[in-house]
Amino acid sequence: MSKHILQIVDTAYRATLEEQDDPVLWLATSLKGNGISLDVLLRGNAVNYLVRDQDATGLQFGGRRQTQPPSLARDVQRLIEKGASVYYLEDDLEKRGIRQGEIIDGPRPIAEAALPELLTTYQQVWSW
Repeated sequence: MSKHILQIVDTAYRATLEEQDDPVLWLATSLKGNGISLDVLLRGNAVNYLVRDQDATGLQFGGRRQTQPPSLARDVQRLIEKGASVYYLEDDLEKRGIRQGEIIDGPRPIAEAALPELLTTYQQVWSW
């Protein structure tokens, strides 16, 4: 029997200089595409992934240019399209001054006080 897994992502922009995506989102999308029962919770700085109009074109650190910049909002949208529930902590969005109208459609808000109840619905919780 397949386990129901929740991946919690709170470190944002992990490896996006070296890659064109976040490795945790890539892993989640790959696992979901292979039939694993998996959902994602974005918290902390990772709630920035939900902002619709990000443009990392021209991303450069010193002499190193990212020629295939990440499109993390698109990656989250693909994960939702594959059937994953994507949650985010409402307070973390508010703390960063991100308004509801700025984020993609589909992610589900959750209050921090409701987090323990959500966690009990999963057999495994992976925190990244």
